[in-house]
Formats: sequence, C-alpha cells, structure tokens
Amino acid sequence: MFLSYIKRKRKIAPLFLASLILCCTWHSQTLIAHATLEELEAAAQERKALPIQSNEIDNWPAGPAVSAESAILMEINTGAILYAKNIHKKSYPASTTKLLTCLIAMEQGNLDDTVTFSHEAVFSVPVGGSNMGMDVGESITFEQCLYGIMVGSANEAANAAAEYTAGSIDDFVVLMNKRAAELGCTESHFTNTNGLHDDDHYTSAHDLALIASAFFQNDMLCKIGNTDRYEFKATATQPDDFILKNKHRLITGEVPYDGILGGKTGYTDESRQTLVTCAEQNGMRLVCIVFLEETPDQFTDTIELFDYGFHNFQLMNISENEDKYQIEPSGFLQTGNDIFGSSKPILSIDANSCAVVPNTVSFEDLDSTINYSAAVENRIAQIRYSYHDTYLGNAYLELAANNRSTYEFDTNLNSTDVSVEKTDQPPQEPIQTNTIFINVKKILIIVLSLSAAVMFLFILRAFAVNSQNAKRRQNRVKRRQRRRERIRSDFDDFDF
Repeated sequence: MFLSYIKRKRKIAPLFLASLILCCTWHSQTLIAHATLEELEAAAQERKALPIQSNEIDNWPAGPAVSAESAILMEINTGAILYAKNIHKKSYPASTTKLLTCLIAMEQGNLDDTVTFSHEAVFSVPVGGSNMGMDVGESITFEQCLYGIMVGSANEAANAAAEYTAGSIDDFVVLMNKRAAELGCTESHFTNTNGLHDDDHYTSAHDLALIASAFFQNDMLCKIGNTDRYEFKATATQPDDFILKNKHRLITGEVPYDGILGGKTGYTDESRQTLVTCAEQNGMRLVCIVFLEETPDQFTDTIELFDYGFHNFQLMNISENEDKYQIEPSGFLQTGNDIFGSSKPILSIDANSCAVVPNTVSFEDLDSTINYSAAVENRIAQIRYSYHDTYLGNAYLELAANNRSTYEFDTNLNSTDVSVEKTDQPPQEPIQTNTIFINVKKILIIVLSLSAAVMFLFILRAFAVNSQNAKRRQNRVKRRQRRRERIRSDFDDFDF
C-alpha cells in the first residue's frame, strides 16, 4: 500500500529510498531543530530591531516593527511604497520565484494547450522538494500546470511550463531576466524557474514587489494565485486523481483577513520563510513582501503590515483634487466638433490617475513636478506627485482627442449626382488632426452682453443729461418768477 502511494506521488524508486533515509535521520534532525530554537528567536528579535526606512520620513505614519529581515508594502496601481525595510537588500526568493515564472508563461501561453513533462523537467529538481507527482511523458493542460505551480508549488511543473513557453529551461531563464528588467528590476538575477537555492539566484523586496504587481494585475493569475485547493482528475495522459492544497494560510482562511487576492509562499534553508501576498480594500490594492522570517511570523507580520497600509493611507483621485494644472474652459478656444458649445477643453488631467496619500497630510501638501519628455500620443506631459521625495503617484496632462461629428449634412446623394472618373493616384489615408473650433454660441452671448451693457450705459447717460436740463429749466423759471415778484413789489409802494 505504501509502495503504491509512493508510486502515485512520484512513480520513481529513488523517492522511496529518500523517504527511508529521511525516516532514519528524523530524530537527529528534530534534536538539532530544538537545539536552535533559542538562536532562531534571538535572530528574529535582532531583525525586529532593524531600522525601518519609511519611518524616517517626516510626518509619515509610523510602521510596525516586524521580524522580517526585509519587507515592503506597495500599492500596485500607483507603485507607491508605503512601508520600506531593507527593500534593496539582496535576498533569496525561494518559491516566490514562481510568480515570475507564471507571469511570463501566462503572457505567452494558451490555457488550453497541452504541457508534456520531459525527463529534464522531472529529474532536474530534488526528490524531496515540492512537486505534484508528475512522471516523464505525462501531460496536462497549461492551465492545470499553472495551478500546479501556484497551489502545489510544484517544481517540476515550473520546469515544464518553462519548456512549453521557451523550448528549454535555459532559454526560459533568459526570458526571466529580460522580463524582470522590463518591469524595472535592477537588483535581481535568476538562474532557475522554481527558486531552488543558488547563490546566483537572488532578488530584493523592491524588485519582487514590481514582479508581484504585474502578476496581480492579470485577472487569471489572480484567480489561480488565490486558490486554496485544486483537484486533478485522471485522464488518458495523466492517470491519477489527487488534490493539491495551498500552504498560504491567508489564502486558505486559516489566518483570516478581508480582501485577500492571492499570494505565494517560499522556503529554503538559506532563505527561510518568504511570503508574497496581495489584498484589496477601499480601492487600494496592496502587495506585501516579507523576506527571511520564521513560521508563523510571515503571516502575522503580513497582516500587521496590511492593517498599517489600509488604516493610514487613502487613494485620492488626482483630477478631482488638483487645481494647479487644470485648464478650465475659457469659452473661446476648445476642441471638439460642435461649434455651438458641446466641445471639450483642450487640456485636462486624465480622470483615472490616483495618488496614495498618508492620512497625516492633505493633497495640497504634496509636491508635484511636470515632465514633458514623457509625452505619448495625446498625453503631452506627466505630473509626478511626492511627499518629502517619496513617490506617491502620477497623472497625465492630456490633449483632448477630436470627437466624431455630431452635426449632419445631406449625404443621400444619387449616383447621377456624382461624377466618377478613373484616377491613377493611389488612395490617401485621411489625415487625423485635432481641430480647434471657436465656440460661436459663447461668443454671441458675450457680444450680446457687451451690447446690452453699452446700451445700458447710453440710457444712463441720456437720463443724466435730461436730468441736468430739467434742473436748468426749473432754475430759469424760478428766476423769472422772482423778477416778476420784485417788479410787483416796486409798484406796491405807489397809490394809483
């Protein structure tokens, strides 16, 4: 019975021998592990006392002290770093390497394709390492292969996916380093597909966060990376029924947390426990990386870092809060196709860009710089936001694109209305331009307003002149009346 179980799991005799050796040495290894528990705890306390670089930023929310040697909390939509502890330190990623393996394979593969396991894919990994029990010549779908990598952390599945994608493991490793560089990684070098220890296979918390950000922006990889168990059914090319279970406790719910989107565990003797996790709350999608921890601290520290991020930062839409670069409609020069007022402003900030802002500051406290060299298509400049030189997000200043015409002309012409002549000139593509229209409606309103103002002033002036003339007439009448009265008074002294 035991032999048949071993055959299903690996179907090779060396595994049985390795199991016997492991059983014989289990007792001595247990003693060694217990002998070093105090040393491991002391090392964890020393790592907990290491400085946290993000805490050195003025008026920045104070982050928790974790026992990881390096840790990072990054908002993946903006790339803003909320928590930083030794994020550029050279570290061994172990099986978290498989995030990059799956990302590249997914970008180039087809989920319905068949992946066949070669001799090199199966036998180039240690017998005692993580595997899903595939044998040489067996095959599964590419989608199942990805589940095997992310749920079961299967080393041979990572190799098989590499061969499926690039033709060989070595060629795939070249793709890994190239893709990492494209993502902005400058502190990484990869030598294998699965993260088995190699002194020349390393990364940093910052680089792995960049890789994880790209991974979790892919919906299918998010789904696969957030699966707690996956069942394989026997087929003509794979004869066994078996279930793979995820060891990531935040994914299985053993350590509950709201908004988990997925993640990957990793362990080697040299790397110790490594963990990548992604979670989303209140529109913020955070990825957390912890390197070199001891169980179960990688899970509890990840929760503490997520709480820190979600409780102390908020995602703010830039276009709704920025007034420094906004160009309001002037009423004269706008772009669009409706000359009677349905046009758009020529320049505006794109509506979807956001910045991650600490709760301790306001949007007005952020610094911004504009870069015109980042112009692409209708984007004429990039606006970068930061706080005390810490990047928080960016937006683009956009030139409004020309819209389809909303006014219509009579185009129902009969064939007799048009003269068609043969021409040898090749047809030319229409030239697309951003046409600037004058807003006639607003200009008319302004002209009429000015005319009304002038007429009003003219009426006021006429009223004032008439008032003055009336006063003069009244004064003349009064003077005449006074003269008449004096004349009468002179005659009153005589008796006729």
